[in-house]
Amino acid sequence: MNEINKEISEFLQKGRAKNVKELVTKALEENVDPKEILNDGLLSGMMIIGQKFKNNEVFVPEVLVAARAMNAGLSILEPYLIKAGNEPVGKAVIGTVKGDMHDIGKNLVVIMLKGAGFEVTDLGVDVDPDTFIDKAEEIGADVICMSALLTTTMPAMKMTIDRLKERNLRDKYIVMIGGAPVTDQYAKEIGADFYTEDAASAAEAAKAAVLNKR
Repeated sequence: MNEINKEISEFLQKGRAKNVKELVTKALEENVDPKEILNDGLLSGMMIIGQKFKNNEVFVPEVLVAARAMNAGLSILEPYLIKAGNEPVGKAVIGTVKGDMHDIGKNLVVIMLKGAGFEVTDLGVDVDPDTFIDKAEEIGADVICMSALLTTTMPAMKMTIDRLKERNLRDKYIVMIGGAPVTDQYAKEIGADFYTEDAASAAEAAKAAVLNKR
C-alpha cells in the first residue's frame, strides 16, 4: 500500500474529515488510481473502525466521526470512480420495519455497508413490506436489510418475506435482519437468510453472501 493511502486510512480512523479530503485530492493529483484510494485508503480505514467497534475498542461516536470523514473523502472521489467505471460490490436496500421509529442501529449498518463497498439505499424508518420490495426491484438490489428494535414490530419482517414469496421474488434477494430483540432462531423461523448481532458483522455477511451468489 502506498504511503498516501495509509495516511488517508489513519486520518479517517481519527475522524479527521478535513485531512482526508486534502489527502484524497493530493492522491488524485499524484495520479493514484481512484480504486486504490477507495479500497486501500477509505474502505480499509472504515473496516478497521468496524472491527474495533465489534471488539468494543471504539464506540458509536467514533464510528460516526469516521463515517463523516469517509463521506468527505468519497464526495471528492466519486466522480473519478464513476469515470473509472468502478462497480460497487453490490446494492442494498435497508430500513427499519413498519411501526418502528428507531434508526441508530440501522444507520450504523448503512455506514458499515458503504464501508464494505455497497451502494446503499436507506429507506428510513416505519417502512412498509412492499416498499422494501418495490425499491429493491427498482434499483436491482442484491440485499434487503431489515431492522427492528421492538418485539412488537418484529412480525413486519416476516410479512416482508411472505410478500416476497407471494410476488415470486423470494429467491432473488438475500434477506438480512437485525436489531436488539432479533435472534438467529427468529431469522430461521421466518426464513431470513442472515441474522447478525452487530453492524460490522452485517456488512461482512452481506459482502460474502453477494460474492458467493455470483
